[in-house]
Amino acid sequence: MQLNELRRAGDVRSLLAALTHFGVSCMVWTILGALGITISQDLHLSSGRMGLIVGTPLVAAAVTRVVMGILADRYGPKRVGALSLLVSLAPLVWGWLGADSFTSLLGVGLLLGVAGGSFAVSIPLASRWFQPRYQGLAMGIAGAGNAGTVVCTLVAPRIADHLGWHAALGIACAPIALGWLAFTLLATEPPAPEHPLTAAAIAAVLRERDTWKLCLFYSISFGCFVGFTSFLPILLHGQYGLSKLQAATVTACGVGLGSLLRPIGGWAADRMGGTRVLAGAFALTGAALIIIARTPPLAVVVVVFPLAMGVFGVGNGATFQIVGLRFRDASAWSPGSSAPPAGWAGSSSPPCSVPCTARAATARAWRSWPRSS
Repeated sequence: MQLNELRRAGDVRSLLAALTHFGVSCMVWTILGALGITISQDLHLSSGRMGLIVGTPLVAAAVTRVVMGILADRYGPKRVGALSLLVSLAPLVWGWLGADSFTSLLGVGLLLGVAGGSFAVSIPLASRWFQPRYQGLAMGIAGAGNAGTVVCTLVAPRIADHLGWHAALGIACAPIALGWLAFTLLATEPPAPEHPLTAAAIAAVLRERDTWKLCLFYSISFGCFVGFTSFLPILLHGQYGLSKLQAATVTACGVGLGSLLRPIGGWAADRMGGTRVLAGAFALTGAALIIIARTPPLAVVVVVFPLAMGVFGVGNGATFQIVGLRFRDASAWSPGSSAPPAGWAGSSSPPCSVPCTARAATARAWRSWPRSS
């Protein structure tokens, strides 16, 4: 892998713009999860209600992702990306100045779905500037912007401890503004897709069996990654008694590892084949989640969970290498919007389902977990 070769193969400034856009968008998209413990304590919300709040931006992004993909295809990812960053300021300002109830936070979460739709910008912007042989690496680099969730998970709870969660939402406006400036300076509109988007083109994509297969794969890889990113701090605090900052640190380790390994997953897929890399990632994460499902001791959880999230990152990179090659000649809607909504919707599963099962499973899991004599 030669980075000098990558610089000669496409527009690296636009690749950095895509990385920046996705990074700051992910940072605010998952901020309710990072602040979840503080919010639930302040508003006296049950874990089930907090799970709905955390899951709302993830579900909303499944819709905004498709809309933004269509708009990016028609008007260009740079124009749509710059506008989406400005729109993302609205829920942050609302949360900062006016959100003080379960209902209002659901509204904030719905609007944060715009930030979750950022893949409609970053992926087409990165993909169209690079040749097929560099698709895995280029889209892995752009997708590594989900490292923004690491910053959010580490920083937001600490700000909330000192200034309150309303102030944390207000301060989050700053990286969005800086990200908008960097994005507008770095990004260049890529060449228009060879086949413009039409209703017939959308229908053709939906008739493809591979579209639905990739939706399923992404709902598992990215869905689990983002879902656990948002809800893991709440789970570790409520189930295992970790402090807010300890839970945030464990979660950040998993998010950081997944973000680091995502480009490596794309690079490995370029060399070994995306299907082979993805199959290996699913086998490893499946084994890890079977262990976690038994509610093992804390020492096991804090090791296995971050490792599983790291391997999910590999799977994300491999999935988009497959998408980029399979739909290379299609519009931005198909490689950028057909698989991700399933991942966005799948990401709501852990926040919404874990609270309903955790309490019932705990006693039996602890009794059944093997212990040394």
